[in-house]
Amino acid sequence: MASNRPAPAAPSAPSQRDTETFGYGGHRTDEGPFQEWNPTAESIRPVRGRHRVTKQRGGGLARSSTVLGVGVIAAVGAGGMASAQTGKPPVSISVSDLPSVGSLISDDDTPEGSATPLSDLATASADTEQGTSGAGEALRARIMAQVEHQQEQIETKAAQDAAEAARKAAAEAAAKAEKEAKAKAAEAKRKAEEEARKKAEAERLAALAKQYTLPTSAYTITSTFGQAGAYWSSGYHTGLDFAAPTGTPIKAVHSGTITEAGWNGSYGYKTVLTLDDGTEIWYAHQSSIGVSVGQKVNTGDVIGRVGATGNVTGAHLHLEVHTGGSTNGVDPLAWLRGKGLNV
Repeated sequence: MASNRPAPAAPSAPSQRDTETFGYGGHRTDEGPFQEWNPTAESIRPVRGRHRVTKQRGGGLARSSTVLGVGVIAAVGAGGMASAQTGKPPVSISVSDLPSVGSLISDDDTPEGSATPLSDLATASADTEQGTSGAGEALRARIMAQVEHQQEQIETKAAQDAAEAARKAAAEAAAKAEKEAKAKAAEAKRKAEEEARKKAEAERLAALAKQYTLPTSAYTITSTFGQAGAYWSSGYHTGLDFAAPTGTPIKAVHSGTITEAGWNGSYGYKTVLTLDDGTEIWYAHQSSIGVSVGQKVNTGDVIGRVGATGNVTGAHLHLEVHTGGSTNGVDPLAWLRGKGLNV
């Protein structure tokens, strides 16, 4: 092993620390006495008369000269606090009072496996910053991914809502169209049924018209059923008046049997024709009667002549219709029209 230049002797530590300098309340059992430093095989080779701190074994907290420097500064701070507690004025300490402090934080010729140089600390700091930056980027990427996922969920929900609204609108439109179609079909059916009914009624009336006829021709309607006035003893008109010249033929409106023929007070000469269904047709104020009781007549047969007998103001045929044996009768105009006759 090559011989080394002898290192300067380390100063011996006093048996008791200066309490006024560091502020420790007395002698501490965990310090000193110190022996003279002597390099051994496990020591680091000194360079240019500077000493290196021995390698810490067992993974201690202080691994570099920088940590040692920080410890020195902390000790100085602790001393100041102790001085403040004891009430003694603090004693200033300069870096020059500590021997070889510069050698403790020197970065020259650091052997491999020794204390960590400051340049390595800077690299570690940069690596730490890079790691922090990478973690921040990862967090940011995660947050952005969550935001994008939430945005996709919102867009998907909006699309689903729009599709559901469109489906409902289409269903409502279809239901409305179906309802309108049904309404149109029902209306068309109703109209068709109405047309069919009208057609059937027209056919029925046409068939009846062949069986019924008006009681006279060349006439004028002068008084209607129910008309009020002093001319009638009941206070209103009970029949339908056909004004026509005296002697105008009077016809049987339908086939039936003569049940009355002769004079009847205010009615003058009167004839009653009873139809097969029991309806009675009264002809009044005739100038002459051409049939007798019990005689069978057919539709259109002449049964008398228009006159002005009885309680009248002029020549006319007074026609009354009594259905089902009614005393007051029904409106002859409506009855004739119900038989398909155009009065």
